[in-house]
Amino acid sequence: MRNESPGKRIWRRFLKNKLAVFGLGLIALSFLIAIFCYTVMPDNTPMANRMNLSICNQSPGFKVRMLLVRRNNVVEPSFLAKIFNGRGDDYDRFAIRSFRFDNADLIYNEFTGDPAATGLEQRISLAKIVYGIDKKDRITMPGNGELIMTADDGKIIHESILVLQKRIRKENFISQDFLLGTDTYGRDLLSRLLAGTRVTVSVGLIAVLISLFIGVTFGALAGFFRGWVDDVVLWLINVVWSIPTLLLVIAITLVMGKGFEQVFIAVGCTMWVEVARIVRGQIFNIRELEFVDAGRVLGFRNARIIFKHILPNIFGPVIVVAASNFSAAVLLEAGLSFLGIGAQPPMPSWGAMIKDNYGFIIIPQSAYLAILPGLAIMLLAMSFAFVGNGLRDAIDSKNMVRIT
Repeated sequence: MRNESPGKRIWRRFLKNKLAVFGLGLIALSFLIAIFCYTVMPDNTPMANRMNLSICNQSPGFKVRMLLVRRNNVVEPSFLAKIFNGRGDDYDRFAIRSFRFDNADLIYNEFTGDPAATGLEQRISLAKIVYGIDKKDRITMPGNGELIMTADDGKIIHESILVLQKRIRKENFISQDFLLGTDTYGRDLLSRLLAGTRVTVSVGLIAVLISLFIGVTFGALAGFFRGWVDDVVLWLINVVWSIPTLLLVIAITLVMGKGFEQVFIAVGCTMWVEVARIVRGQIFNIRELEFVDAGRVLGFRNARIIFKHILPNIFGPVIVVAASNFSAAVLLEAGLSFLGIGAQPPMPSWGAMIKDNYGFIIIPQSAYLAILPGLAIMLLAMSFAFVGNGLRDAIDSKNMVRIT
């Protein structure tokens, strides 16, 4: 243990903090979900926005039979597009109770959401279900149990009605499960929660990077050069610090407009103050040490001394404040989306999900619609708080005791 590096000692002390390790695990899981959410979501359409009003507000564990009807002009996305943006539906989905075939048509009873209701009967052609052909002038039935269809590209398709019926039974009926139920628009709640992880993590990450860039730059300039530079930066810090963060974010968002990009820019441009104060205070002490004077004597430029020699020595406190800012960014994004000036529909945001469903809190069987996204916000914010506290304790000089 004598030759153990400071970084390894900090990591070992950090691992002894069970809450910090738990928080780090949740953060790692959140980042993995944010990157690969479209590969694991039941609804992998863009923004998990597959609506079906006939199955709205269904309880967790809900299961229904779906009829898949082919869409026209479906474009197959690239592999990377599927991972990062999802893919559009190849089929329209209809929740049904029962069905029967009537020669070249399928007759089905709609699912209405009420177990006691029968639902209206609907008729749809087999050609529409399998090939997406719904124009009568493109479908002929010679009378020998065969359909002759003209596709959009002009291709003539000959198909037996019995073969089509067997194919539809096998391929166009699925049983769809909703582990967490559906929301007021019939969208899969589990998919919306998973997709909302990407929105929250993206806003937090980009906002923290913006705040670090601005805060480290201003703090380093003020701490290293002092004098009038320090006075100007300190004045700017005090001005921004005196304005309530949420009000400043709302003002910036209203000026820039509503939207996803505006949120992380607004949040990042208001969270740099604490970073700048910490960097400034740390550099005040470090700039008087011998290695800084040695750099000046060797003729190094100020930029090299700051970025290659001073900033690496204050990396620990900056990481701690970055973790704290990430937690604050998660809460700010949720608050802005709840107020309607954050991520705009249909983009899945945990704050917007609470806004859409907070009225169900008083209904026991539907309260989970607002509670689940609230729990997700709480867990992610607490995870960053745990990690920040764990890093602070691990880096604390009082704990830097060499173990022999």
